[in-house]
Amino acid sequence: MNIQNVMVIGAGQMGAGIALVCARSGYHVYLFDTSNEAKQRGYDYIERILEKDVSKDKMSETDKNEALNRITLAHTIEEVANCDLAIEAVVENMEVKTSVFQELDKHAPSHAILASNTSSLPITEIAAETKRPEQVIGMHFMNPVPIMKLVEIIRGLETSDETYQLISEMSESLGKSTVEVRDFPGFAANRILMPMINEAVYTVFEGVASPQDVDQVMKLGMNHPMGPLQLADFIGLDTCLYIMEVLHEGFGDSKYRPCPLLRQYVKAGRLGKKVGRGFYTYD
Repeated sequence: MNIQNVMVIGAGQMGAGIALVCARSGYHVYLFDTSNEAKQRGYDYIERILEKDVSKDKMSETDKNEALNRITLAHTIEEVANCDLAIEAVVENMEVKTSVFQELDKHAPSHAILASNTSSLPITEIAAETKRPEQVIGMHFMNPVPIMKLVEIIRGLETSDETYQLISEMSESLGKSTVEVRDFPGFAANRILMPMINEAVYTVFEGVASPQDVDQVMKLGMNHPMGPLQLADFIGLDTCLYIMEVLHEGFGDSKYRPCPLLRQYVKAGRLGKKVGRGFYTYD
């Protein structure tokens, strides 16, 4: 099978980023979101990034226009009937994701691969909601998608070798490097990253050090480009909490227990950069 047409479901920062790298790499993209406002914001984000690329001489004006012309704002999810691959990038909630996959399975061509950008939820469970579990796979892009080079590819229990190979090759055509990961809670990236962030929150919670000093330790002492608490603000504290809950429930191990301070911040609405306040305050 030759992947040419891709539907991205969810036009938030992740979905729009995925649509951008696909269109920039020559794929025709159908960008769908149940919210027309979100869909337009996603398209505007793509346009801004491409214009920035032109201003930095990373691409020509012609290439920018051709990439934009390869993006169609889909009116309904049924337009996946035109696609060889669907990449779901909606909210990190199993009920929402399985509902999306049921719709995709109903309307996508029989040859189409259905991929999830989930950062922690089990691919096997998502695939079980479809009649094509061998064609369901995880494609975990890193944020921000246009910059970060990694895609975690997660095989569900039934994912076929052919599906894996096609998605691996397609990811590399986007200029990404791939790693193959088994279907365990948090996969590899978040199983390593989120407990580190959670431990950084505990360090603040227990009065060991301030958020600024915790981040300085990791930036200057461990050569991390960004401290864990600043990174948590960028990811979204609600997302960090949700992934820690998935890890805690999935493994049943107390070492994954979310820090009470993280839970408190989320309940207070201090979700990070997207709302202007988390561990830090943003304009």
